[in-house]
Amino acid sequence: MLTGWERIPVCVGYDVGGTRHDYLPVSQSDFSRAVPIYEELDGWTEDISGCRDFDDLPKNTQAYVNRLEELCGARISGIGVGPSREQSIVINDLL
Repeated sequence: MLTGWERIPVCVGYDVGGTRHDYLPVSQSDFSRAVPIYEELDGWTEDISGCRDFDDLPKNTQAYVNRLEELCGARISGIGVGPSREQSIVINDLL
């Protein structure tokens, strides 16, 4: 659970010998020298376990989800806000 983190590091690339790669290097020699590059996003302290709609989430949580969508180039269908099945939010319907 990310609630309570002041800053949340998100890996956005890798440095291999001074060259930035936007994807994890596939060769064993580059992989072993890859250093993650992090972007830090603002965290949140609010309890999100009762949220059932994206708009109910704190603004920093919404920004985190939106940034992940930007970085991966795909829509996020849903997120969990707690351990039970009912503690989930559908963001984009699968169908």
